[in-house]
Amino acid sequence: MKGVLLVNLGSPESPTAKDVKPYLDEFLMDKYVIDVPFLLRALLVRGIILQTRPKKSAAAYARIWWEEGSPLVVISKRMHKKVQEKSSIPVALAMRYGTMTIEKGLQELREKGVTEVLLLALYPQYAMASTTTIWELADELVRTKFPEMKLTKVSAFYNKPDYIQALANSIKKHLDTFEYDHLLFSYHGIPKRHIRKTDVTKSHCAIDGSCCNTPSPAHEFCYRHQCYETTKQVVKLLGIPEGKYSQTFQSRLAGDKWLTPYTDVEINKMPEKGIKKLAVVTPAFVSDCLETLEEIAMEANEQFLHHGGEEFMAIPCMNDDDEWCGVVANWVKEFENN
Repeated sequence: MKGVLLVNLGSPESPTAKDVKPYLDEFLMDKYVIDVPFLLRALLVRGIILQTRPKKSAAAYARIWWEEGSPLVVISKRMHKKVQEKSSIPVALAMRYGTMTIEKGLQELREKGVTEVLLLALYPQYAMASTTTIWELADELVRTKFPEMKLTKVSAFYNKPDYIQALANSIKKHLDTFEYDHLLFSYHGIPKRHIRKTDVTKSHCAIDGSCCNTPSPAHEFCYRHQCYETTKQVVKLLGIPEGKYSQTFQSRLAGDKWLTPYTDVEINKMPEKGIKKLAVVTPAFVSDCLETLEEIAMEANEQFLHHGGEEFMAIPCMNDDDEWCGVVANWVKEFENN
């Protein structure tokens, strides 16, 4: 019997330092998130970051927390419900970090008699710190606890026509109500070394402005290329001219060389360039979360206005949009019928 496991990032149980600390510990101690040797990672995370960060992060989560709970979890559950209603095989939802574990998701499918699982990491672009860590943990669980199960992984869907169409339509709905000067595509940043580590050719990814436009097998696992390709395909569908849009990367950590240009730096420069009405979309995420609701809709908004901007629109993620849920349900159907 076939079934599906949708996996998103996860969330603390509450916006308190007490609950944020174990969540951050699990997240930042992941060898694919901070990819340094274990002892150095433990020193960095447990010796330094977790001494101050939980309190700051809890305050940020408190700004965006909903009555029903974590926005990311609530939205993911709504999406899951719609996909299940459109599907005739079992669909389960799990999170990579926190209490809604991948193990619980697989167990739920096992109890329904599922032996063949379609694993869909809810990230359009491939990255070590998102896709790889989900795939590896799921593989390990199947090997050690669910040996009767077979996994089929959905590869990065950044360029699937139905996804691009749903994303473009979702953006258009909001742009139709906002007379914008500029549309900014802000993707989650990653360290440049992650790009080089996932380069299957070991030589293509120079991150020099041309490698992402030069065809290569490396693109199958190149986050940077996939972000630029998503932007390119969406603006083509929407008919947005050169000069009226750009792309940046957000959420960097200090002390590393991360993908540039940086979202906050670029947004703060825009008003002096004559961009007074800015729309920002975040296509590295399919569900709104801390990085979209607090970092963009609140912080970036405040900074843009502070530097002379006049109007700011944070375009929501696709969340539980009917078209997007229908796209995922169609992928489920294709899997079921194969």
